[in-house]
Amino acid sequence: MAIVKKTYRDQIVDYVYQLLLSGELGPGDQLKENLLAEQMGISRAPIREAMQELILNGLVDYRPQVGNFIPILTAKQIVDGYTTRGVLEGYAIMETRYQFSREEVEKLETLTLQMEKNAANREHKMVVDLGGEFHDLLISKSDNLQLLEYTNRLSLKLHILFYKHWSRLYSSGEIGQRHRDIVEGLKSGVPDRIETVVRRHYAETGSKIAELQRQKPVRS
Repeated sequence: MAIVKKTYRDQIVDYVYQLLLSGELGPGDQLKENLLAEQMGISRAPIREAMQELILNGLVDYRPQVGNFIPILTAKQIVDGYTTRGVLEGYAIMETRYQFSREEVEKLETLTLQMEKNAANREHKMVVDLGGEFHDLLISKSDNLQLLEYTNRLSLKLHILFYKHWSRLYSSGEIGQRHRDIVEGLKSGVPDRIETVVRRHYAETGSKIAELQRQKPVRS
């Protein structure tokens, strides 16, 4: 079994991600380096490194002379993020559609069933974690490093948005069907069908979350 060694930077990114998932940090909140260093019992040097990664991934905004803040995303930014992820993932799967083994397709089907069951039980984090595993497997065949880099940058941000809102957007049956549609698209081997179903998968969620964003007041 491979041993994954996490640097301080990785641990800090994970820590902030968990604070965002739990709601302890929300849009507009300031993220103070000295407080993070105190909470984690480490120096501020790796905190600064992690901040650069969080900023690059769109989870943190840096305001000169003010500090680091959790961004307040506009409806357009949400739609753009989901649309872009759909384009990238759809292309990646279409290009590598013949590289998936029968066992890997069966794994995708198993993950879909598990997601549906977890959604029915309102197990929010499991739905998001399994969804991440599902989509990671779908793009795992691509050797386009730029595509993978841009896709990974979007992943955490979209996971957080989906975690917060999915139960208001889809029933457990819809969660399952949306992912079965992708698996069936992959199994078809038809390029246009694959790209269309993946783009629609992301675009639909992006537009639904954006509509929720439009309906709530902006924090000052």
